[in-house]
Amino acid sequence: MVLLKDKKSKIIEEFKVHARDTGSAEVQIAILTERINVLGEHFKIHKNDFHSRRGLLALVGRRRRLLNYLKNRDIKKYEEVLEKLGLRK
Repeated sequence: MVLLKDKKSKIIEEFKVHARDTGSAEVQIAILTERINVLGEHFKIHKNDFHSRRGLLALVGRRRRLLNYLKNRDIKKYEEVLEKLGLRK
């Protein structure tokens, strides 16, 4: 359930704000979204994996806080991230 290095670097390249960016809110939101999607696929097979479900809820909460932060700082970037990731709000 860990992201592969090449997949993660591809996500960072797509969402980075500047050349050496690896930790901006946009990048973190994109990485969390990918991890959430991977876990969603995992739960289609393993319906009773409640320990991983708890981890999923933690990831969703962390992404929600980062999205709120981005929304308060820069509404335009917030909308761009939602559009790129296909999230609805």
